Amino acid sequence: MNTTATQTGPAGQYEKAEALRAVLGKRVVVLVGLMGAGKSTVGRKVAAMLGLPFKDADTEIEAVSRMTIPELFAAYGEAEFRDLERRVIGRLLEDGPMVLATGGGAWMNGETRAAIAGAGVSVWLNAELDVLMERVLRRQNRPLLKNDDPRGVMRRLMDERYPVYALADLQLMTRDEKKEIIASELVGLLARHLGEKA
Repeated sequence: MNTTATQTGPAGQYEKAEALRAVLGKRVVVLVGLMGAGKSTVGRKVAAMLGLPFKDADTEIEAVSRMTIPELFAAYGEAEFRDLERRVIGRLLEDGPMVLATGGGAWMNGETRAAIAGAGVSVWLNAELDVLMERVLRRQNRPLLKNDDPRGVMRRLMDERYPVYALADLQLMTRDEKKEIIASELVGLLARHLGEKA
């Protein structure tokens, strides 16, 4: 009998995480999705559950550029920002294994998608419009929503990006639920995808 699958305490969870890390190898678990989907919050929890480092691509971009994301958008425009984002993500993918949260537009770049496919497992954190709006309106650092109709902009982003996000290896619907529950669901989804018993 496989006792690992039946253990539910900390020792059993550690063994499951260790087994999942072994199957993952050097691959990076890459979270994609719109702003407000929970990539950073859920990503930190998933990393803790798996005993892996967590990186946020936006935080890494800010560290490299010594500017905030809104400052980068204002100073250089979206095209230059996306080029920097692509390069930073490419560098991060070389440092696996880890859990990596990407910016909402990163997955739209074909080169970035190809790099992620070669070095990681992509997970789309999907969310409905009302959930996204409730989350993003709490923060003031969303340059794409600095306008008179943030809900309309978010709807357009969903229409444009969701078909491309659907190319990710895995998809998980986030909702108004505790982040620990979403993170646990993501770990189970990842385990099934990689062939391990959750």
